[in-house]
Amino acid sequence: MPRILELFLLAVTFPLWGLLLLILMGILAVTHRPVFFIQTRPGLNGHPFRLIKFRTMRAGKEPDAVRITRLGRWLRATSLDELPELLNVLRGDMALVGPRPLLMAYLREYAPEEHRRHNVRPGITGWAQVHGRNRLTRQEKIRYDLEYVARRSTAFDFKILFLTLFHLRGN
Repeated sequence: MPRILELFLLAVTFPLWGLLLLILMGILAVTHRPVFFIQTRPGLNGHPFRLIKFRTMRAGKEPDAVRITRLGRWLRATSLDELPELLNVLRGDMALVGPRPLLMAYLREYAPEEHRRHNVRPGITGWAQVHGRNRLTRQEKIRYDLEYVARRSTAFDFKILFLTLFHLRGN
């Protein structure tokens, strides 16, 4: 999707920015600071960038299942914890559509052809997300990501955006 079209879509989604503020206040009330979870992930050509999400867990050494807040569970279930990634899109680190950025540690585990998933900017949503999201294995996600890179076009991006909205309505 051309960058100018992506920025236009961000402007159209301006009401979501108010939702960002409401969620931010809710997280402050439940878990205090920091409000954001920031983690280094591989971006375009595998170059690291700082991914921004809403924080969904309390600090501590307990298992994740114990540390996640009720608000955090809801944010994850609705994917609203990923709204701050719109800032990553504004900065140019991410696209609206593309392969989801996996962990940096996975880079050294990729087979040579799997690195092609980094030929495009990572996305907030992608072909793998509309095919099962967290139900997919890492290998299945990579297979869908490589298919996305091979088929990439503005029309395909709009199809994925539409399927993402349909998928979110079904949750």
